[in-house]
Amino acid sequence: MTQVVLNIEDDKLNAFMTFIKTLNYISVEKEIDLTSWQIEQLDIALDEHQNGIAKYTTWEDAKKDLFAKFKVK
Repeated sequence: MTQVVLNIEDDKLNAFMTFIKTLNYISVEKEIDLTSWQIEQLDIALDEHQNGIAKYTTWEDAKKDLFAKFKVK
Protein backbone atom coordinates (compact mmCIF):
# COMPACT_ATOMS: atom_id res chain seq x y z
CA MET A 1 0.00 0.00 0.00
CA THR A 2 1.21 3.50 -0.78
CA GLN A 3 0.37 6.62 1.20
CA VAL A 4 0.11 10.02 -0.46
CA VAL A 5 0.07 13.49 1.09
CA LEU A 6 -2.05 16.05 -0.75
CA ASN A 7 -2.40 19.80 -0.35
CA ILE A 8 -5.96 20.86 -1.06
CA GLU A 9 -7.45 24.33 -0.90
CA ASP A 10 -9.66 24.69 2.18
CA ASP A 11 -12.78 25.60 0.23
CA LYS A 12 -12.39 22.46 -1.93
CA LEU A 13 -11.72 19.94 0.87
CA ASN A 14 -15.30 18.82 1.52
CA ALA A 15 -15.97 18.18 -2.16
CA PHE A 16 -12.68 16.31 -2.53
CA MET A 17 -13.32 14.13 0.54
CA THR A 18 -16.83 13.33 -0.66
CA PHE A 19 -15.44 12.23 -4.01
CA ILE A 20 -12.46 10.29 -2.66
CA LYS A 21 -14.68 8.26 -0.32
CA THR A 22 -16.64 6.99 -3.37
CA LEU A 23 -13.56 5.14 -4.67
CA ASN A 24 -13.53 1.56 -3.39
CA TYR A 25 -9.73 1.23 -3.61
CA ILE A 26 -9.00 4.17 -1.28
CA SER A 27 -9.43 4.19 2.48
CA VAL A 28 -9.41 7.28 4.66
CA GLU A 29 -8.00 6.24 8.00
CA LYS A 30 -8.18 9.48 9.92
CA GLU A 31 -8.50 13.14 9.19
CA ILE A 32 -6.22 15.20 11.42
CA ASP A 33 -7.00 18.77 12.35
CA LEU A 34 -3.98 20.77 13.45
CA THR A 35 -4.30 23.63 15.89
CA SER A 36 -3.01 27.06 14.93
CA TRP A 37 0.03 26.76 17.22
CA GLN A 38 0.97 23.43 15.59
CA ILE A 39 0.74 24.99 12.14
CA GLU A 40 2.87 27.94 13.31
CA GLN A 41 5.54 25.60 14.71
CA LEU A 42 5.59 23.57 11.49
CA ASP A 43 5.92 26.78 9.46
CA ILE A 44 8.85 27.89 11.65
CA ALA A 45 10.59 24.51 11.33
CA LEU A 46 10.09 24.46 7.56
CA ASP A 47 11.39 28.02 7.23
CA GLU A 48 14.48 27.20 9.32
CA HIS A 49 15.13 24.08 7.25
CA GLN A 50 14.73 25.90 3.93
CA ASN A 51 17.00 28.75 5.07
CA GLY A 52 19.69 26.38 6.37
CA ILE A 53 19.49 27.58 9.99
CA ALA A 54 17.75 24.53 11.46
CA LYS A 55 19.73 22.69 14.11
CA TYR A 56 19.62 18.91 13.91
CA THR A 57 20.87 16.17 16.20
CA THR A 58 22.34 12.96 14.87
CA TRP A 59 20.72 9.71 15.93
CA GLU A 60 23.91 8.73 17.75
CA ASP A 61 23.86 11.92 19.87
CA ALA A 62 20.12 11.62 20.52
CA LYS A 63 20.55 7.98 21.53
CA LYS A 64 23.37 8.85 23.94
CA ASP A 65 21.24 11.60 25.51
CA LEU A 66 18.21 9.32 25.88
CA PHE A 67 20.25 6.44 27.28
CA ALA A 68 21.87 8.77 29.80
CA LYS A 69 18.56 10.37 30.76
CA PHE A 70 16.84 7.03 31.37
CA LYS A 71 19.98 5.29 32.68
CA VAL A 72 20.04 2.64 29.96
CA LYS A 73 23.29 0.84 29.20
